[in-house]
Amino acid sequence: MSTAVVEREESRITGDEEEKQYLTFVLGDEQYGVNILTVQEIKGYTDVTRIPNTPPYMKGVLNLRGTIVPIINLRMKFGMEQIDFTSFTVIVVVVVQGRVMGMIVDSVSDVLTMKAQDMKPAPALGVKVDTSFIDGIATTGDRLVTLLDIDRVLSDREIEQVEAVASKENE
Repeated sequence: MSTAVVEREESRITGDEEEKQYLTFVLGDEQYGVNILTVQEIKGYTDVTRIPNTPPYMKGVLNLRGTIVPIINLRMKFGMEQIDFTSFTVIVVVVVQGRVMGMIVDSVSDVLTMKAQDMKPAPALGVKVDTSFIDGIATTGDRLVTLLDIDRVLSDREIEQVEAVASKENE
């Protein structure tokens, strides 16, 4: 699968503090963020081609300027209630472990610049709750934003499944 990755400066150093930028988006009542360096583009939701025998959270694939991009329904992946897509529903196209993928989210909020002091580690929720895909929790004003490690939202096995589907569609 062809992948175009734009190299950008990962962070800015301001005095003694490192700042990182995160694209924030909404799923239900919750705010999430992903490192802006993983985001290729934001696209309004359009129908995707469903692929049989794929995991339920895999909505399908989309032809994005000649590249077949697998599309993940993040609500389904996180076990959230499914809702009808609206005019605010978007696909955030990201690079996950060197592969281009899309994530369906309810809406995009904004780009936040976070200082290290504004970010706290993911809470320990016990061995039965996997929080390995959470980079941390950030405080911005009176909001909490869950910062995702986009490379860990899907397991290696899940990424292989998604990649296999996209590869077949690219042939």
